[in-house]
Amino acid sequence: MKVLVCVDDTDNLETIGTGKLSQIMADIIEDKQWGSCSAVSRHQLFVHDDIPYTSHNSAMCFGIDFTGELAGLIDFGAGFLEERSAKGSDPGFCVVPLDNGLDRDALMDFGRRAKCEVLSKALAYDLAKDLGVHLSEHGGTGDGVVGAIAGIGLRLSGNDGRFRGWAHFGHTGTLTTVATLCTEGYIDGVKTVDGELLAPDTGIWLAADKVKTMFTNNQRVVMVTRTHGDQGADKARWRTLTKPEIRQY
Repeated sequence: MKVLVCVDDTDNLETIGTGKLSQIMADIIEDKQWGSCSAVSRHQLFVHDDIPYTSHNSAMCFGIDFTGELAGLIDFGAGFLEERSAKGSDPGFCVVPLDNGLDRDALMDFGRRAKCEVLSKALAYDLAKDLGVHLSEHGGTGDGVVGAIAGIGLRLSGNDGRFRGWAHFGHTGTLTTVATLCTEGYIDGVKTVDGELLAPDTGIWLAADKVKTMFTNNQRVVMVTRTHGDQGADKARWRTLTKPEIRQY
């Protein structure tokens, strides 16, 4: 069974972030031999004065090729969040089996709305009830349920967010190729910000020591842009994104 798990609002400014906590949860699930977990993706939600958040208002989602009992996974996740979430946080937890009866469009629509609208807990719970999926709150106001179910929809869309952690392909100024980047094993391809998938022999200039991977067309990709007068423009037409450019995703 393929399952998506999403958590939101587990931290405060003094504790580890929701991304790190989600990774710990995924690692424990694998240690329990309940299945293999995919990389954790970060999904940016609406930033608005009416929405409480710690720093950026983002939800964290990962997939599981799940071999255990769903009730056990839900009990584990609930207990994990109640034990480890930070004081003053408002954790939400969503678990969605990707079976054939799932209304994926409804989830994706909710996720898209959560990027530009202020949505309520009531709407989140109504959607979960309609779909028959697990959604629960584990502290504080529980407003994290909105981001938790929204993050599922955004991950399902296959075209939102970036993956947790930084990739290190070489020092700033290094010239590499698409084929070399894809030998890392977890990179599916290199795409331009305009959506063009680049050929394996295309030269890529590393604009920074650290690179984020993005989720687009259900692939984990390195995003690049034209060098346009950048240092290194004489070496390659394309360069990786800088940290400020990455924040747009």
